[in-house]
Amino acid sequence: MLLENVEGLQYAGKAEGLELLIDELNEINKIEGTKYQPYVDVLNAADYGVPQLRERVFVVAHREGRTFKFPPKTHRQPTEDSTLLDEGDREPYRTAWDALADVEFGPDEDLQVRGKWADLLPSIPEGRNYLHHTDRGEGLPLFGWRRRYWTFLLKLAKDRPSWTIQAQPGPAVGPFHWNNRRLSVRELCRLQTFPDDVSIVGERISAQRQVGNAVPSLLAEVVGRAIREQLLDSPVTTPLRLLPERRVPVPDPEPVRPVPERFRALIGTHSAHPGTGRGHGASARRRHGDGEGAPLI
Repeated sequence: MLLENVEGLQYAGKAEGLELLIDELNEINKIEGTKYQPYVDVLNAADYGVPQLRERVFVVAHREGRTFKFPPKTHRQPTEDSTLLDEGDREPYRTAWDALADVEFGPDEDLQVRGKWADLLPSIPEGRNYLHHTDRGEGLPLFGWRRRYWTFLLKLAKDRPSWTIQAQPGPAVGPFHWNNRRLSVRELCRLQTFPDDVSIVGERISAQRQVGNAVPSLLAEVVGRAIREQLLDSPVTTPLRLLPERRVPVPDPEPVRPVPERFRALIGTHSAHPGTGRGHGASARRRHGDGEGAPLI
């Protein structure tokens, strides 16, 4: 048995779904005489060569109760001094440039960013988000620190993995391409390490949902090989098929444009988010007896 879900499935105090799954497996064991023993871990796709920082919960169980170890990490965050890391022979993360350098898209695919904040995106450097334009960033003080969600005006950097691909992004929700546009469907597929012969059926919204909700193909390959070796006694000796090619050199970041005049009216002093459970929404929910809200990041 193999299951995958969002990382929150195992959060303390919010793990009802995982607890229900374990209870049901125990019940199946009693009725059917099976020996399912679930092994649970949070895997970051980037740790296995996927050019995307994406954490998800995986659950593996064998009907005869065989033990299982999740595959060891093969990639790491690069640092200037690798001697400071206890990383063994792990390679540096695969990057957005590794995935997207040679992708071409058709002229009929509309990738223009729209909405209230579209013209502000070119003023944000690669690898940054709206926090660039706060009093703790290097841009103009247009927003309060951590007053928006992390994905607000979030832009890819060529020399780093992508952030998590969203299934249902709003008009200002990234990650966006470093050329200040939306990612094409093929680029989304590349960041999920889908083989290039995979075709996504449907309009843009449907395609984004399908790709954003999927397990990265390379991570599925890695976990599948571990299951095959440990639970099916079938060793795999061939190299990984879906590991992206490393592409060097990586070009310099794209130039940053000035903030358009119409956004300069936002320049001023903006309060930072007060902390977890202390924002305006959380205060309102407490007044109405609905508990504390989640923080903006």
